[in-house]
Amino acid sequence: MQITQLQSILDEKVAHYNQPGFIDKDPIVIPHSFSRLQDIEISGLFAAVLAWGNRTTIINNCRKLMGWMDNAPYDFILNHKDIDLKPFVHFTHRTFNATDLLYFIEFLTRHYQQYPSLEDAFVSAATYKEDTVEQALIHFHDYFFAEEHPQRTQKHIATPQRKSACKRINMYLRWMVRKDNAGVDFGLWKKIYPRQLVCPLDVHVARVAHRLGLLDQNKANWQSALHLTYQLRLLNREDPAIYDYALFGLGMAERF
Repeated sequence: MQITQLQSILDEKVAHYNQPGFIDKDPIVIPHSFSRLQDIEISGLFAAVLAWGNRTTIINNCRKLMGWMDNAPYDFILNHKDIDLKPFVHFTHRTFNATDLLYFIEFLTRHYQQYPSLEDAFVSAATYKEDTVEQALIHFHDYFFAEEHPQRTQKHIATPQRKSACKRINMYLRWMVRKDNAGVDFGLWKKIYPRQLVCPLDVHVARVAHRLGLLDQNKANWQSALHLTYQLRLLNREDPAIYDYALFGLGMAERF
Protein backbone atom coordinates (compact mmCIF):
# COMPACT_ATOMS: atom_id res chain seq x y z
CA MET A 1 0.00 0.00 0.00
CA GLN A 2 1.39 3.42 -0.94
CA ILE A 3 2.06 5.80 1.92
CA THR A 4 -0.38 8.41 0.60
CA GLN A 5 -3.14 5.81 0.44
CA LEU A 6 -2.30 4.55 3.92
CA GLN A 7 -2.32 8.06 5.36
CA SER A 8 -5.68 8.76 3.76
CA ILE A 9 -7.19 5.64 5.36
CA LEU A 10 -5.76 6.37 8.80
CA ASP A 11 -6.63 10.07 8.73
CA GLU A 12 -10.22 9.16 7.91
CA LYS A 13 -10.37 6.82 10.90
CA VAL A 14 -8.76 9.40 13.18
CA ALA A 15 -11.47 11.89 12.24
CA HIS A 16 -14.11 9.26 13.02
CA TYR A 17 -12.81 8.34 16.49
CA ASN A 18 -11.04 11.49 17.68
CA GLN A 19 -14.24 13.32 18.58
CA PRO A 20 -16.39 13.77 21.72
CA GLY A 21 -18.68 10.86 20.88
CA PHE A 22 -15.73 8.54 21.53
CA ILE A 23 -15.40 9.58 25.17
CA ASP A 24 -18.43 8.02 26.87
CA LYS A 25 -17.59 4.42 25.94
CA ASP A 26 -13.85 4.67 26.61
CA PRO A 27 -11.95 4.68 29.95
CA ILE A 28 -10.97 8.28 29.20
CA VAL A 29 -14.49 9.21 30.33
CA ILE A 30 -13.26 8.86 33.92
CA PRO A 31 -10.76 11.76 33.92
CA HIS A 32 -13.23 13.73 31.79
CA SER A 33 -15.44 13.76 34.88
CA PHE A 34 -13.06 16.25 36.49
CA SER A 35 -11.64 19.70 35.81
CA ARG A 36 -8.84 20.05 38.37
CA LEU A 37 -5.40 19.04 37.11
CA GLN A 38 -4.61 16.65 39.93
CA ASP A 39 -8.06 15.03 39.84
CA ILE A 40 -7.61 14.38 36.12
CA GLU A 41 -4.12 12.95 36.69
CA ILE A 42 -5.15 10.61 39.49
CA SER A 43 -8.39 9.37 37.97
CA GLY A 44 -6.68 9.06 34.61
CA LEU A 45 -3.89 6.93 36.05
CA PHE A 46 -6.36 4.49 37.57
CA ALA A 47 -8.44 4.43 34.38
CA ALA A 48 -5.36 3.67 32.28
CA VAL A 49 -3.90 1.04 34.62
CA LEU A 50 -7.24 -0.77 34.84
CA ALA A 51 -7.88 -0.49 31.10
CA TRP A 52 -7.86 -4.11 30.09
CA GLY A 53 -10.87 -6.33 29.61
CA ASN A 54 -14.47 -5.27 29.03
CA ARG A 55 -14.67 -1.48 28.70
CA THR A 56 -18.00 -1.24 30.55
CA THR A 57 -16.50 -3.14 33.48
CA ILE A 58 -13.40 -0.94 33.41
CA ILE A 59 -15.49 2.23 33.55
CA ASN A 60 -17.80 0.89 36.29
CA ASN A 61 -14.88 -0.18 38.48
CA CYS A 62 -13.15 3.18 38.03
CA ARG A 63 -16.35 4.99 38.97
CA LYS A 64 -16.56 2.81 42.06
CA LEU A 65 -13.04 3.87 43.02
CA MET A 66 -13.79 7.54 42.45
CA GLY A 67 -16.96 7.22 44.54
CA TRP A 68 -14.96 5.80 47.44
CA MET A 69 -12.76 8.88 47.07
CA ASP A 70 -15.86 11.11 47.34
CA ASN A 71 -15.33 12.02 43.67
CA ALA A 72 -12.49 14.28 44.80
CA PRO A 73 -9.43 12.06 44.34
CA TYR A 74 -6.77 14.71 44.95
CA ASP A 75 -8.35 15.81 48.22
CA PHE A 76 -8.76 12.18 49.23
CA ILE A 77 -5.15 11.30 48.43
CA LEU A 78 -3.83 14.15 50.57
CA ASN A 79 -6.29 14.02 53.46
CA HIS A 80 -7.67 10.52 53.91
CA LYS A 81 -7.46 8.66 57.23
CA ASP A 82 -6.81 4.96 57.61
CA ILE A 83 -10.48 4.29 58.28
CA ASP A 84 -11.34 5.86 54.90
CA LEU A 85 -9.46 3.02 53.20
CA LYS A 86 -11.79 0.32 54.53
CA PRO A 87 -13.91 -0.01 51.33
CA PHE A 88 -10.78 -0.43 49.21
CA VAL A 89 -9.80 -3.76 50.81
CA HIS A 90 -12.55 -5.50 48.83
CA PHE A 91 -11.57 -4.12 45.41
CA THR A 92 -10.59 -6.36 42.51
CA HIS A 93 -10.30 -5.82 38.76
CA ARG A 94 -8.94 -8.87 36.99
CA THR A 95 -5.48 -9.34 38.59
CA PHE A 96 -5.42 -5.87 40.18
CA ASN A 97 -6.48 -6.23 43.81
CA ALA A 98 -6.61 -4.39 47.11
CA THR A 99 -2.90 -4.90 47.80
CA ASP A 100 -2.06 -3.14 44.56
CA LEU A 101 -4.65 -0.43 45.07
CA LEU A 102 -3.48 0.45 48.56
CA TYR A 103 0.11 0.77 47.34
CA PHE A 104 -1.03 3.04 44.50
CA ILE A 105 -2.74 5.26 47.06
CA GLU A 106 0.36 5.22 49.25
CA PHE A 107 2.55 6.20 46.30
CA LEU A 108 0.23 9.00 45.18
CA THR A 109 0.04 10.38 48.71
CA ARG A 110 3.82 10.40 49.00
CA HIS A 111 4.22 12.01 45.58
CA TYR A 112 1.65 14.78 45.96
CA GLN A 113 3.03 15.73 49.34
CA GLN A 114 6.17 16.78 47.46
CA TYR A 115 5.10 17.73 43.92
CA PRO A 116 2.16 19.61 42.39
CA SER A 117 1.73 17.32 39.39
CA LEU A 118 2.16 13.67 38.47
CA GLU A 119 4.12 14.84 35.44
CA ASP A 120 7.08 15.23 37.80
CA ALA A 121 6.99 11.48 38.37
CA PHE A 122 7.83 10.97 34.69
CA VAL A 123 10.12 13.95 34.09
CA SER A 124 12.12 15.41 36.96
CA ALA A 125 13.86 18.05 34.83
CA ALA A 126 12.31 21.26 33.52
CA THR A 127 11.91 19.78 30.04
CA TYR A 128 12.22 16.34 28.49
CA LYS A 129 14.73 16.16 25.63
CA GLU A 130 14.82 12.49 24.62
CA ASP A 131 13.66 11.26 21.23
CA THR A 132 10.87 9.15 22.73
CA VAL A 133 9.29 8.72 26.16
CA GLU A 134 11.29 5.54 26.82
CA GLN A 135 13.43 7.11 29.55
CA ALA A 136 10.38 8.83 31.07
CA LEU A 137 8.64 5.45 31.39
CA ILE A 138 11.71 3.89 32.98
CA HIS A 139 12.01 6.81 35.38
CA PHE A 140 8.34 6.53 36.37
CA HIS A 141 8.61 2.80 37.00
CA ASP A 142 11.75 3.14 39.12
CA TYR A 143 10.35 6.10 41.03
CA PHE A 144 7.01 4.35 41.59
CA PHE A 145 8.75 1.39 43.21
CA ALA A 146 11.57 3.26 44.94
CA GLU A 147 10.04 2.63 48.37
CA GLU A 148 9.15 -0.72 49.93
CA HIS A 149 6.29 -2.21 47.93
CA PRO A 150 4.41 -5.45 47.28
CA GLN A 151 6.30 -7.49 44.71
CA ARG A 152 3.07 -8.45 42.96
CA THR A 153 2.28 -4.79 42.17
CA GLN A 154 5.24 -4.49 39.80
CA LYS A 155 3.27 -6.21 37.05
CA HIS A 156 0.83 -3.30 36.94
CA ILE A 157 3.40 -0.66 35.99
CA ALA A 158 5.20 -1.69 32.81
CA THR A 159 8.69 -0.62 31.79
CA PRO A 160 10.63 -0.80 28.52
CA GLN A 161 13.45 -2.42 30.50
CA ARG A 162 11.33 -5.58 30.62
CA LYS A 163 10.64 -5.28 26.88
CA SER A 164 6.98 -4.51 27.54
CA ALA A 165 5.07 -2.47 24.96
CA CYS A 166 3.83 -0.37 27.95
CA LYS A 167 0.47 0.03 26.24
CA ARG A 168 -1.52 1.40 29.17
CA ILE A 169 1.12 3.87 30.38
CA ASN A 170 1.68 5.11 26.82
CA MET A 171 -2.07 5.58 26.54
CA TYR A 172 -2.03 7.57 29.78
CA LEU A 173 0.74 9.79 28.41
CA ARG A 174 -1.29 10.29 25.23
CA TRP A 175 -4.19 11.52 27.35
CA MET A 176 -2.02 13.89 29.36
CA VAL A 177 0.26 15.22 26.59
CA ARG A 178 -1.69 15.31 23.29
CA LYS A 179 -3.87 18.33 22.63
CA ASP A 180 -5.93 19.32 19.61
CA ASN A 181 -9.32 20.83 18.93
CA ALA A 182 -11.17 17.51 19.17
CA GLY A 183 -11.45 17.62 22.96
CA VAL A 184 -10.62 13.98 23.72
CA ASP A 185 -7.01 14.13 24.97
CA PHE A 186 -6.25 16.71 27.64
CA GLY A 187 -2.86 18.18 26.71
CA LEU A 188 -2.22 19.28 30.29
CA TRP A 189 1.44 18.32 30.52
CA LYS A 190 4.05 20.52 28.87
CA LYS A 191 7.42 18.93 29.66
CA ILE A 192 6.80 16.13 27.14
CA TYR A 193 5.89 16.94 23.53
CA PRO A 194 3.43 14.97 21.39
CA ARG A 195 6.24 14.11 18.96
CA GLN A 196 7.99 12.17 21.75
CA LEU A 197 5.01 9.94 22.50
CA VAL A 198 5.09 6.24 21.64
CA CYS A 199 1.94 4.84 20.10
CA PRO A 200 0.09 2.54 22.53
CA LEU A 201 0.47 -1.02 21.27
CA ASP A 202 -1.42 -4.16 22.23
CA VAL A 203 -2.17 -7.37 20.35
CA HIS A 204 -5.14 -5.81 18.54
CA VAL A 205 -3.21 -2.77 17.32
CA ALA A 206 -0.21 -4.97 16.44
CA ARG A 207 -2.45 -7.15 14.28
CA VAL A 208 -3.85 -4.15 12.40
CA ALA A 209 -0.42 -2.51 12.01
CA HIS A 210 1.01 -5.75 10.65
CA ARG A 211 -1.77 -6.07 8.06
CA LEU A 212 -1.22 -2.47 6.99
CA GLY A 213 2.52 -3.07 6.57
CA LEU A 214 3.48 -0.83 9.49
CA LEU A 215 4.98 -3.74 11.44
CA ASP A 216 7.07 -6.60 10.13
CA GLN A 217 5.75 -8.97 12.76
CA ASN A 218 2.57 -9.27 14.78
CA LYS A 219 4.13 -8.81 18.22
CA ALA A 220 3.29 -6.39 21.01
CA ASN A 221 6.61 -5.57 22.65
CA TRP A 222 8.71 -2.46 23.17
CA GLN A 223 10.70 -2.77 19.96
CA SER A 224 7.47 -3.15 17.97
CA ALA A 225 5.99 -0.10 19.70
CA LEU A 226 9.04 1.95 18.75
CA HIS A 227 9.05 0.64 15.19
CA LEU A 228 5.37 1.43 14.77
CA THR A 229 5.90 4.93 16.15
CA TYR A 230 8.76 5.63 13.75
CA GLN A 231 6.54 4.48 10.88
CA LEU A 232 3.73 6.74 12.05
CA ARG A 233 6.16 9.66 12.23
CA LEU A 234 6.43 9.37 8.44
CA LEU A 235 2.73 10.28 8.35
CA ASN A 236 2.75 12.89 11.12
CA ARG A 237 6.14 13.69 12.62
CA GLU A 238 4.85 16.06 15.29
CA ASP A 239 1.97 13.87 16.49
CA PRO A 240 2.43 10.17 15.66
CA ALA A 241 0.27 8.96 18.57
CA ILE A 242 -2.80 10.50 16.98
CA TYR A 243 -3.01 7.34 14.89
CA ASP A 244 -3.75 5.33 18.02
CA TYR A 245 -7.37 6.31 17.38
CA ALA A 246 -7.34 4.81 13.89
CA LEU A 247 -5.46 1.62 14.74
CA PHE A 248 -7.47 0.97 17.89
CA GLY A 249 -10.73 1.64 16.06
CA LEU A 250 -9.84 -0.70 13.21
CA GLY A 251 -8.70 -3.41 15.61
CA MET A 252 -11.52 -3.38 18.14
CA ALA A 253 -14.64 -1.74 16.78
CA GLU A 254 -14.39 -2.94 13.21
CA ARG A 255 -12.56 -6.28 13.68
CA PHE A 256 -10.17 -5.33 10.89
